[in-house]
Amino acid sequence: MPTPFPGPGQARSESLIEYPSSFPIKVMGAKVDGFVEAVTAIARQFDPTFDPATVELRDSKAGNYLGITITITATSREQLDELYRTLSTHPMVKIVL
Repeated sequence: MPTPFPGPGQARSESLIEYPSSFPIKVMGAKVDGFVEAVTAIARQFDPTFDPATVELRDSKAGNYLGITITITATSREQLDELYRTLSTHPMVKIVL
């Protein structure tokens, strides 16, 4: 899956993503009340057309963590960069892929 962040040797202006497109994002964190709601609220901030019914959930083997896959409509690199930053800095979120 292409990432919105440039890698080594990739100029900031290059993009492997065509906009607009459906873009899945995996978010992981502790399995606590409010985690899914927090992630979907952030998704809605960046994609007003986001459909919470499309959210996929996956428990960790021990059941302590939850993986959430959200699929947003990506409209620009700036949108994706800011969405990743917002998710990554949320106190409930451990990892964003």
